[in-house]
Amino acid sequence: MTTVTGFDLYSLPPRWLFLRIETADGIVGWGEPILEGRTATVESVVCELMETYVVGRDSDDIEDIWETLYRGGYYRGGPILMSALAGIDQALWDIKGKRYELPVYEFLGGSVRSKIRAYQWIGADDVGALRRQAKTAVDDGYTALKIFGVGRSEQVVSPEDISNSVGRVQTVREAVGDDIDVGVDFHGRTSRGVATVLLKELEEYDPMFVEEPIVPKHADLYPKLARETSVPIAVGERLYSRWDFKPHFQPDGVDIVQPDISHAGGISECKRIADTAATYDMGTVLTCSVGPIALAACLQICASTRAAFLQPANRHRNIDTYITNSDVLDVENGYLGIPSDSGLGIDVDIEEVEEKSSFSSTWNTPVWRHSDGSVSEW
Repeated sequence: MTTVTGFDLYSLPPRWLFLRIETADGIVGWGEPILEGRTATVESVVCELMETYVVGRDSDDIEDIWETLYRGGYYRGGPILMSALAGIDQALWDIKGKRYELPVYEFLGGSVRSKIRAYQWIGADDVGALRRQAKTAVDDGYTALKIFGVGRSEQVVSPEDISNSVGRVQTVREAVGDDIDVGVDFHGRTSRGVATVLLKELEEYDPMFVEEPIVPKHADLYPKLARETSVPIAVGERLYSRWDFKPHFQPDGVDIVQPDISHAGGISECKRIADTAATYDMGTVLTCSVGPIALAACLQICASTRAAFLQPANRHRNIDTYITNSDVLDVENGYLGIPSDSGLGIDVDIEEVEEKSSFSSTWNTPVWRHSDGSVSEW
């Protein structure tokens, strides 16, 4: 029987939430329904959705379940609902792959690649530490990095701020040389006017892309920025559905979309977003800000989507914990392989998960303030 009979949630260090769904014939699927800093809220929504709409359903009916969870209430979308839905969707795909003894990518059209280029994120506040982290990542075999373009609580508002941000990029570029690709993330901490100047000054250092030069809700301003720079612009980790991305899908819009596999509706929705982006000749980089289940889910989409060209690996976050076949998530010569075992291709260590599941996830997004006392755009 393919009927969903039950589920469990496990709150785990460092800040992760795992969902385990089981069917009547004993097949188990895993997902990560998490929104960093809002774990308890998402956990309660997962329980509500599972108990109301999923338990008792045929686990093979992934699309209908997705539509039911999205449209079953009058209010739709947003980070909480879409993160809860994302983890459920991942787990159902894992079950389906295990049932038919195929990797998930076979249900998404088959594989277009056997590996995908990985990047390492580095975000030290101190410029010297940033330089050291960049060199270490290159020594570890990475050919692509993404750095934080500002300090932890800083905002780019003045000529001095612009100079400091450009200096961070210059430092990393000089440390790693011209053969390493360097993306720069600003978390939306500039205004349109400042971003225009900043992007122009960054051109000298040939960034691979600049992410969120302004907050993504200002979709109408992104084409204006794009027309004024040669630097590729990326956006998407704070957009939660194809409808949130829709304003950015335009001929003179952004160059790269970055849906988060655990915040943007899971495998089903992220695949749709990536395919739509491809029609506008945009690249896709799937954001993975949490754990190993989410990364494995990302790789299933990367395997089946030609427009995906890069994948964050986040080794500094112990991305390979809680699974027994962690080698499938190893980075070799700057590339992540595509797990080819059934389902998501990973084996969750249930004993370790249960042992550490008493962890109380009180982690919340820190509130940082600028020097004038105002709250920082995190």
